[in-house]
Amino acid sequence: MNLPLDISPKVDSALKSGAPVVALESSIISHGLPCPDNIELAVETERLIETSGACPATIAVMDGRIRIGLNLDELEKLSSGDDIAKLSRSDIPVALAKGLTGSTTVASTMICSRLAGIEVFATGGIGGAHRGAELSFDVSADLTELANSPVIVVSSGAKAILDIPKTLEILETLGVPVIAFGQSAFPAFWSRTSGFDAPHRLDSTREIAAAFHFMRELNLPGGLLIANPVPEGSELPLPEVNRWIDRALLDLERNTMHGKAVTPFLLDRIVGLSGGLSLKANKELVKGNAALAARIARSLVRFRASISAARRKF
Repeated sequence: MNLPLDISPKVDSALKSGAPVVALESSIISHGLPCPDNIELAVETERLIETSGACPATIAVMDGRIRIGLNLDELEKLSSGDDIAKLSRSDIPVALAKGLTGSTTVASTMICSRLAGIEVFATGGIGGAHRGAELSFDVSADLTELANSPVIVVSSGAKAILDIPKTLEILETLGVPVIAFGQSAFPAFWSRTSGFDAPHRLDSTREIAAAFHFMRELNLPGGLLIANPVPEGSELPLPEVNRWIDRALLDLERNTMHGKAVTPFLLDRIVGLSGGLSLKANKELVKGNAALAARIARSLVRFRASISAARRKF
């Protein structure tokens, strides 16, 4: 492979031994949360995955090299640096060519996970179709990458600032299995329900592992989207969230920003409008998704071991 790809010794050892590994994006560190909340959450999330029996692998591009598994100094650089690029699918080749440092979004983390052989990835919320996408055509590359990279993505649904019905329709068109975990409703990031049902529901990590296994056996491209609701004690009421979003969107109209700057602006504005409640909920849902992802990674290892044992028996 002629790629500048570096896998940390700990992650490399876990992958070679067949141990469960969970990928983590880095754009939440550089662009999703303020400092010091970002570095504190990054460290806590990695520790949570470890105590849940899996190996964490935070992913970023550092000085023109794809890094799978970061040390504390690298995490701190992402959390406080002023020149950290936000890298989606279309940005990675240029970042590698120019030797840049940048954080990975959901889409680019999926790409890097595939390159490293990591099959489970925990994030906060995926991107999707923005409100008004029928005019702006503003649709995240996260959706098309879900249809291409064979990775289980654990999130609390799509970010609530998006057009969730359109996002679900696009995912259906792309053939991405969207699975709500432990409930029928598709969550809306800070809220446990978006008002729309997910196409599928599974209630155990073994079922998720089996679904992913059969997807591979069927030679279907892409991954699974696991929609895990925010913990009950951290949920924000959807009507109030929608009022904050409407206000933030009005503020956005007064600015000239577009593209990658839109989501960070809206999320930061909602932190202010909610008096910090959205930030607290964001941190809790990320930790909940990381814990579930670790359980899924462990179940995937066990499921494959049982399949191998059954094949040897016959």
